Amino acid sequence: MNIILDVDTGVDDAFAILFAARHPEINLIGITCVDGNTNLENVIANTLKVLDAAGAGDIPVSRGASRPLIDEPRYADMVHGQDGLVDLGIAPSTRAVDPRPAVQLLRDLIEESSEPVTLIPLAPLTNIALFLRSYPDTAAKLERIVLMGGSASAGNATATAEFNVWHDPEAAAIVFSSGIPITMYGLDVFTHLQMGHSHADELLAAEHLCSQFSGTLIRNFVKQMGHDVTLGDYGAVASAIAPHLTTTERFKIVVDTTFGPNRGQTVCDRRLFAEDAPDTIHALAPYVEVVMDIDIDSMRNMWLETISGH
Repeated sequence: MNIILDVDTGVDDAFAILFAARHPEINLIGITCVDGNTNLENVIANTLKVLDAAGAGDIPVSRGASRPLIDEPRYADMVHGQDGLVDLGIAPSTRAVDPRPAVQLLRDLIEESSEPVTLIPLAPLTNIALFLRSYPDTAAKLERIVLMGGSASAGNATATAEFNVWHDPEAAAIVFSSGIPITMYGLDVFTHLQMGHSHADELLAAEHLCSQFSGTLIRNFVKQMGHDVTLGDYGAVASAIAPHLTTTERFKIVVDTTFGPNRGQTVCDRRLFAEDAPDTIHALAPYVEVVMDIDIDSMRNMWLETISGH
């Protein structure tokens, strides 16, 4: 499967990149970076470091948006640390950043691919919205978008809004209304894939760099935060290549872009016959596949086996 990742590389983005770079069924053809968990410069530096740890080949990594379309950036330092990778102090990578802006790299990779491309955004959707507006004909060639973001229930950035969508609601509204087939891997399952000390010990027992890096990342997160870490964003990548490990439901979704208490909420219409709803906004909204449950053990084991090399 040809995939492109769009990332704001913090801890759980790192788990997803490591998996995508190493899994034999995935051809990771490019990565675009965006402001989100941390600032854009940290995101780029972290992404290159993670690719080094994965032992990845020459995968183009490009610079995207440094702020949301309208709002000011709001980071998640309390979760990911000042550098986005729980302040591990990893030496800078010697990999070069692709000179093309993110929207141009997305266009080129999709146009040049002889196979269908799945786009997997794991971050605020600023880059993706800009790409959809800049190159709609190319965007229409995507097989689908599998994104980490949103929620059919409660939020984490606010009581109702998930962080990635809340960070740039206008961008999310553009993406969700694009007409491209979308699968939403959101907060309903985001925290299900927990990793703790025992998993860190298992990974650290292996000698290769990817396993050592992953184990150290888990161990340091648990030490700093005092609780287990979620594989989080990885679940969206797993959903793309192993949909049989997920249970989904189809909802019409509207993103709240008002400047009120529900800004950034992904409003999922759970009513029967939503297409006949009298409120025009939901009636015109496209259906989205929403992941509501996952096979936790199988999905977690797939990540561990891929990272540890078993």
